[in-house]
Amino acid sequence: MKIGFGCDHTAIELKHILMEHLKEQGHECVDFGGYDPKEKVDFPVPGLKVAEAIMSGEVEKGVLICGTGIGISLAANKVPGIRAAVCSEPYSAKMTVEHNNANIIAMGARVVGSELAKMIVDAFFNAEFQGGRHEARVNMITDIEKKYSLKTDNK
Repeated sequence: MKIGFGCDHTAIELKHILMEHLKEQGHECVDFGGYDPKEKVDFPVPGLKVAEAIMSGEVEKGVLICGTGIGISLAANKVPGIRAAVCSEPYSAKMTVEHNNANIIAMGARVVGSELAKMIVDAFFNAEFQGGRHEARVNMITDIEKKYSLKTDNK
């Protein structure tokens, strides 16, 4: 699988650890920044880059990391079709794929350590969307996106 990675300056070390971990499993990883822990990176920038890469088909899924995972996921979730979930443990990471068909996992570098982060991404990437009754709920989320994107487009 081709996976997009993005982070702010607080999470560069964890991003590299997770990229290496997933490369060892045979995944291709694309780095959308930040790159230098000494240079401030505002989390909406890499959050948007990864979300847009998913929407364009450049990558299949994404991993986003900032201090808490919250801000970067909020930025990504503004892109229609993106379902980014902040998870701090493996069970939620698995369930967000199985029930919500999430395409981005987000986490906080100040919240989880590297070994727990590896377990979280493993749970996320090993899970499969269950469809069925969950499909209708994902479609409801898509309908909300459509409703409000039309209002934005027709100001």
